[in-house]
Amino acid sequence: MTAAWTLDGLKAQRGKALVLDGAALDVSPGEVLGVVGPNGAGKTSLLRAGLGLMPLEAGRALLSGRPIAELNPVERARLVGYLPQERRLAWNLPALEVAALGAPDLPPGEALAVARDRLDRTGAAALADRGVLDMSGGERARVLLARLLATRAPLLVADEPVAGLDPDAQLLTLELLRDEAARGAAVVVTLHDLGLAARACDRLVVLDHGRVAAQGAPMKALSPQVLAEVFRLDGALVETPAGLVVVARRRGA
Repeated sequence: MTAAWTLDGLKAQRGKALVLDGAALDVSPGEVLGVVGPNGAGKTSLLRAGLGLMPLEAGRALLSGRPIAELNPVERARLVGYLPQERRLAWNLPALEVAALGAPDLPPGEALAVARDRLDRTGAAALADRGVLDMSGGERARVLLARLLATRAPLLVADEPVAGLDPDAQLLTLELLRDEAARGAAVVVTLHDLGLAARACDRLVVLDHGRVAAQGAPMKALSPQVLAEVFRLDGALVETPAGLVVVARRRGA
């Protein structure tokens, strides 16, 4: 099976600072891959560089086995949907129209129908006619998630999709992304909450200073050694009735 997204040996700079130093990942159809790491570890840079939105010093990025640099914008849009961490929007468009922007390949009527369905899935159906600049941050996040789902792309990449959301909305967001994986999409998400990442993702990639410090199933990727060396935490990932939870304290505390 061809990986939906392959990143190999990525090196990238922001100014004079090296933000990616040989980072790599791959994700297959039907899989949810989580990217975790401390602030400044390179998570957003990895996504952006791997999607051709940031220059590479070295390495390669493939979408469905094809070099991303060789794809035109229409081909990229067909292969990947991207939800950036930044949720600011320039125009006060109705939520329905914003969600429909995720389906530019469809005739307008069909795009609006898809958008309405995705707003319903994200619990934002009642917001369809409201301008996105008149919404709370959480409401806007649901609309932008609907736009991502409207792409129907075989690879969905979401940078901190649960940031700033209440617990119910966080769980809904990750459930919807898992539903997309169950339908055959490959899903990549960056997350700060390690317990949430362990419960929601099939595999984790742990970044530290632009390098992959660990990867694998959550129990392996978030071993006590990794928690100590990367996150400066003394503790472990443990199984509870509610699922996997990180039980830890700050080192030296």
